Amino acid sequence: MSRKLFKSGMIVSVMTFISRILGLIRDAVIANLMGAGASADVFLFANKIPNFLRRLFAEGAFAQAFIPVLTDVKGEGDEEHLKQFIAKVSGSLGFVVTIVTIIGVVASPILAALFGMGWFVEYLNGGPEAAKYELASLMLKITFPYLLFISLAGLAGAILNTLNKFAMAAFTPVVLNVSIISCAIYLAPQFDQPAFALAWGVFIGGLCQLLFLIPFLIQAGLLVRPKWGWSDPDIVKVRTLMIPALFGVSVGQLNLLLDTMIATALGTGAISWLYYSDRLLEFPLGLFGIAIATVILPTLSRNHVAKDDLAFSNNIDWAVKMVCVLGIPAATGLFILAEPMLITIFQRGEFTPQDATFASHSLQAYSFGLLSFMLVKVLAPGFFSKQDTKTPVKFGIWCMAANMVFNLILVWPYDYVGLAIATSMSATMNAGLLYFTLRKRNIYVVSSQTISLVIKILVASILMATLVYQINPDSVTWVEFSFLNKIIELSKLILLGASVFVLSLLVLGVRKSSFSSKNAQA
Repeated sequence: MSRKLFKSGMIVSVMTFISRILGLIRDAVIANLMGAGASADVFLFANKIPNFLRRLFAEGAFAQAFIPVLTDVKGEGDEEHLKQFIAKVSGSLGFVVTIVTIIGVVASPILAALFGMGWFVEYLNGGPEAAKYELASLMLKITFPYLLFISLAGLAGAILNTLNKFAMAAFTPVVLNVSIISCAIYLAPQFDQPAFALAWGVFIGGLCQLLFLIPFLIQAGLLVRPKWGWSDPDIVKVRTLMIPALFGVSVGQLNLLLDTMIATALGTGAISWLYYSDRLLEFPLGLFGIAIATVILPTLSRNHVAKDDLAFSNNIDWAVKMVCVLGIPAATGLFILAEPMLITIFQRGEFTPQDATFASHSLQAYSFGLLSFMLVKVLAPGFFSKQDTKTPVKFGIWCMAANMVFNLILVWPYDYVGLAIATSMSATMNAGLLYFTLRKRNIYVVSSQTISLVIKILVASILMATLVYQINPDSVTWVEFSFLNKIIELSKLILLGASVFVLSLLVLGVRKSSFSSKNAQA
């Protein structure tokens, strides 16, 4: 394993950790302000649609298509060609996303009807949920421009990542979280509906994220005037790679969006319970899975350009080891401590102990898919770095269809929890398809060293879970704890669990060298 690759991963993880901590504070503020009531459901719905599109245009399909081509262009050593390429990408992407944003703002009632079908039916029939549809239509007009700002910020971040400058792009979510928290504290009292203050926080935060990255582009000498270049050969290559990747890399987000559509028909609270549980899932996923995936794509792209197949395979193997040693105990901890975490972080103000209990059920269901979500993040770049987006999109479509079938089967017996179970199942299916295809093509085969390591990680996680489960207080006791006692008790359980896990690995013979891969390089 390259020391440089590990250092890059640590930088992204630290920046992401700061962002995720602020994200939890932001969600705690939202929970305190609105709980899991109707206003919370509507705001989270209105925020989810532009965030879904952000994953496509900013962080997902675009980044996976853009970075390999940018690596090729940069590898030519022609500075002027590089600047022209960036200018044409920014001009073309900016124009397309601007049009999409305008359509989204104008057509917000249609979007609210399409993705909030349960509320729209209530609106047509004059039912009690009708107000949610009207509120969502209006709130989407405020949150949708976030797509434009964050897409351009994503472009800037992708450029900086290719230059091995990972910290700045990883830090930008901090700006968004600070904006939403500030608006919740200072702006919410000015509105009859506090959800509108949060919507403006999203709008302002997106703009500030873009402005934050511009000085770093100037410093790198790559802030150029955007140009239209739709027919440019390099842009055509990005477009060709991006269009199928729209589904391939974002199947998880598509599944979550489909869950939201169904959840609008499951009554007040369903969207919020799924959201709060998903936010806790996103903490380890962003801290470990996305951080590792962020640094692995440019690295694999360079390995591919250099035709170094051995380094390519070893770098994927290193990434798999890292997500397993971090993801398996994290998923175990989320399952065992789901309710204590939700009670400690969110249970105050409008967020009740009952809300924490309901949200814990979906968090436990999501926890089974955490490792799969992480593996998808590190296996998909094995295709994208080789400029193959067709294979992941094929799998993405299969998994999206499977998720809908799982939803229909599981939603009736398990209500909103069935949606979380279906999402975890489809993510596992996606990870399996990606791995076995890489194996079939002799691109990557999991090493015996990694298999041995994973078995030891599973044993250590079981020992950790057994001890934590035995000493974990019951839910009534958790609710009765003061806030300070909740933090102390939860911290003790997490530290004890982590200590048992690490000691168990050491006893089982796991050492630092167990995570190295010969010939892996950045």
